[in-house]
Amino acid sequence: MSLINTAIKPFKATAFKNGQFVDITEADVAGKWAIFFFYPADFTFVCPTELEDLQNEYATLKELGAEVYSVSTDTHFSHKAWHATSPAIGKIQYYMVGDQTGTITRNFDVMRENEGLADRGTFVVDPDGIIQIMETTCEGVGRNASELVRKLKAAIYIRNNPGEVCPAKWEEGEAVLAPSLDLVGKI
Repeated sequence: MSLINTAIKPFKATAFKNGQFVDITEADVAGKWAIFFFYPADFTFVCPTELEDLQNEYATLKELGAEVYSVSTDTHFSHKAWHATSPAIGKIQYYMVGDQTGTITRNFDVMRENEGLADRGTFVVDPDGIIQIMETTCEGVGRNASELVRKLKAAIYIRNNPGEVCPAKWEEGEAVLAPSLDLVGKI
């Protein structure tokens, strides 16, 4: 079942951010764009490349009004240790959420139950707490944070411009479409 256009479910967790442990809930996400970026595990191989790439786009995502929550089933203590030892992870300034109970991972339907690990899942949540974008990839395929920025810009655009849609490969400032009876069969 698709989670698109559904509200995020309640959760409570501890995250590592800016050298501190912070408690977060779904209430902390309300009122702003949020990106939930699930990954299998700390101290692995593809994960640090993805998380570093996401950090490279973090300032842009913040400028767009989004906060980033990376989530794995590791503890917040493990996130702190990884942050202290990995050059790539040491750059991270966004939330690194510990989900050792798997509550958040299950809420977003990306738990590998037989392993206790999250799939590589990305979810863009609007300021009303509604999931607008979701993407899940297999274990060995890393994601592209630049494409995530493009998708977030498109989601923001259509939220701010009802009745318009963004075509494939749409970039900010390019032409959009206004679906209508006159447009049927003309694309």
